[in-house]
Amino acid sequence: MAAVTGVYVYGIVPADVEADPAARGVGGDSTPVTVVRHGRIGALVSELNLDRALGTPDDLLGHEALLDATAAVVPVLPVRFGAVVTDRQAVIDELLAAHHDEFDSALRQLDGKAQYVVSAQYVQDTVLQDVLAEDPRIRQLQAAVRGRPEEAVHGERIALGQAVNEAIEARRQTDGRALAEAVAPLAAGVVTREATGEYEAATVAVLTGVDRERDLVRTVEKLAADREGKITIRLLGPIAPYDFVSDLRPGE
Repeated sequence: MAAVTGVYVYGIVPADVEADPAARGVGGDSTPVTVVRHGRIGALVSELNLDRALGTPDDLLGHEALLDATAAVVPVLPVRFGAVVTDRQAVIDELLAAHHDEFDSALRQLDGKAQYVVSAQYVQDTVLQDVLAEDPRIRQLQAAVRGRPEEAVHGERIALGQAVNEAIEARRQTDGRALAEAVAPLAAGVVTREATGEYEAATVAVLTGVDRERDLVRTVEKLAADREGKITIRLLGPIAPYDFVSDLRPGE
């Protein structure tokens, strides 16, 4: 029985973009990436065997790696992971023709730009020492539970944890604003993400010209030096503009 296949869609690019012959995405070495074109835009695609399950970590990494490599050289609108259509004509009918002018305009706005991510994490021991030093209530609660059986101070332990979390959240709000304000002069857009980690200080997505990468690197290096020992900061990118483009899916 012949394998059932579909066409996997990665992202939208200008029509004059040529796929790297060595590029591979979802599905591994046997699935070269090509471009389906319509008017002034195109879609990066590859053939996909639908008999296999889609959604492994390798699939997601392949999807993102292709988009990020593309964003380093040309504008790209990421399509949500897992977008599969029946054939190449469906790519045109359901995605490119239906949204041609909208996508073309968005690509023009992204021309010469890419997304970078500034990720900041608190040094755990340092931030805990700082909130303890600054908040008398936290010190009192810590003293109340020190050396006592857990069952005897259950309520105090809960209150202590809440107080520490609130103190760190207050710091997070301040540090997130400071980081966003520091990179804003270099950016066409800035998005501060919601924190997902207990000791995450801030994660800020920056849309900026790839020709300003060196300036962004210097800014982030200064931020890191000024906060050495308290916050570790790193810069990721260039990557596809995930935070600045709404989720795209065929047929919508």
